[in-house]
Amino acid sequence: MEQICNLNISGHLSLLKMQNIKPNFSALSRMYGIERHTVKKYYDEGGKKIKQRVKKASLYDSYFEVIKSKMSKPEITIKGIYYYLKDTYPEFKGTYSGLKSFTLRKGLIKRTKDQRVHVRYETGPGEQLQVDWKESLKMESKHGEIIEFNVFTATLGFSRFTSFIYSKTRTTEDFIRCLLETFRMIGGIPKHILTDNMAAIVSIKNGHKDKHQKILQLEKDMGVKIRLCEARTPQTKGKVESANRFLSRLIPYDKEFKDEDELRSILFKMNQTVNNENSQATNMPAITLFEKEKEYLNPIPSKLLLDSYIENVITIQVPQTLLVPYNGAGYSVPKEFMFKRVKLVPINDKLYIYDNTKLITIHDISIKKMNYQQEHYIEALKTRIKSTDVNIEKLAKENLNRFDKAGGHNAK
Repeated sequence: MEQICNLNISGHLSLLKMQNIKPNFSALSRMYGIERHTVKKYYDEGGKKIKQRVKKASLYDSYFEVIKSKMSKPEITIKGIYYYLKDTYPEFKGTYSGLKSFTLRKGLIKRTKDQRVHVRYETGPGEQLQVDWKESLKMESKHGEIIEFNVFTATLGFSRFTSFIYSKTRTTEDFIRCLLETFRMIGGIPKHILTDNMAAIVSIKNGHKDKHQKILQLEKDMGVKIRLCEARTPQTKGKVESANRFLSRLIPYDKEFKDEDELRSILFKMNQTVNNENSQATNMPAITLFEKEKEYLNPIPSKLLLDSYIENVITIQVPQTLLVPYNGAGYSVPKEFMFKRVKLVPINDKLYIYDNTKLITIHDISIKKMNYQQEHYIEALKTRIKSTDVNIEKLAKENLNRFDKAGGHNAK
């Protein structure tokens, strides 16, 4: 049919051309069902075959409803949706640029230009660590539980290597704990730390800033200065603020995660991704430059232990039950820590459990006698039950439910 149509209009246009008659392109368009501009182009080019464009399906079309749903969330980013699709759908083969073009084409976003001036201020390797809080974040689990939390963000000035640390509160103890965990992660201490006038570090009275005594002692023990940046100066903490924008990648997971443990796991995986992708500032992955920068970090003093700075630290050996005792209740840890000594750090209503300065897990402090995290209990059962006929996960859930009904267990 298409070929007949092309032949008919070809003959019609040729006849008009021979008679030196200017065609009425609009009328021909209606007569032959071909777009007016296409008819004119066909006439001008002297009878070449009119090609009907076939709209190709986009590989993003099957994800359109998911993308549209995620785009409705405030502060969402295309990069965040891209990594969510990669993480959630193993078969997804799209690219970030392709997804961005798709959302523009579908009218889900509008092209904008950043009108702000960006002034670069660079530091040498090992010189500076910028730290900040991403405060008062709220996310909802797939079970409807609202989880409120903060993220301690630390970024090395030279390499842009970044650590994200989950924290329920933002006390001085939290700041010190997160800073120590950052030092453990990067394997050393920079020459100075840059942050703002956060309440965890200073108290401000009549415009005068006084660092807390614990912070002053920490500076002395570490041999490092915690500098308070001034607003609207080149020495601001712009690098860590840029890193904080990566946390918008958590938004697509709202109502998609099971519990707080899975949320922390998502944050950890996102942290690894951020450090392995090219930085816009350096055009290199942060992990690559970090290999050079870590050589310039000062060693961590041996006396820099968590229990030197945080009150009420309890050191205890993990029994075979994997439940470490605290205030008459037991709290689980993974089986790899059985018979090892761990540190218990109670902060507000949470119990942080550490292996030296490495965070193992976090529990809600409870009046229940047994507080197993489900994955810890399943892992322990697998070492005891070797039969392939037993559904261990189902058995674990049933046992934990029985404990709970009996009033002796608090499962997460």
